[in-house]
Amino acid sequence: MGLPQNVGAKEEDKPIICPTCRKSETRVVDSRDDENVVRRRRECLDPRCKHRFTTYERMEAPRLFVVKKDGRREQFNREKILAGLRRACEKRPVSESQMEGVAADLERDLFARGESEVPSTTIGEKLMEALRNLDKVAYIRFASVYRQFRDVESFQEELATLLSK
Repeated sequence: MGLPQNVGAKEEDKPIICPTCRKSETRVVDSRDDENVVRRRRECLDPRCKHRFTTYERMEAPRLFVVKKDGRREQFNREKILAGLRRACEKRPVSESQMEGVAADLERDLFARGESEVPSTTIGEKLMEALRNLDKVAYIRFASVYRQFRDVESFQEELATLLSK
């Protein structure tokens, strides 16, 4: 058995603390890389505890700001993207992993642009394109909020556009 993950760690590294007994000596049992996230299964080394838990490591991305329609700027928030997707896909045959995939693809595309700011309209259009390919009903739900249809006619035009494709 090799050294535990935290034993002999550099001074600037923070130890991983067991959520059950609060001891800082744990070992990595399993590690998996998924795109931008490393998932680690850990085990507490305290013989009375032996609790197993999962930690996630995500590379810290450069800061990206979203420029809203009214000119305000706010930091990009992946959770807001997922919340919008969950609302649009509620009670639809779209899994959480599919929504996570859409959010991950969007995030990757936005950071690959190499810009520090992105218009909210770019994000909305990319999400609508992804939803159009994923689930038509979720697409219409998202579009109705995003495009802020003023009347039934504008809603019908969007439906006609969707059906013609």
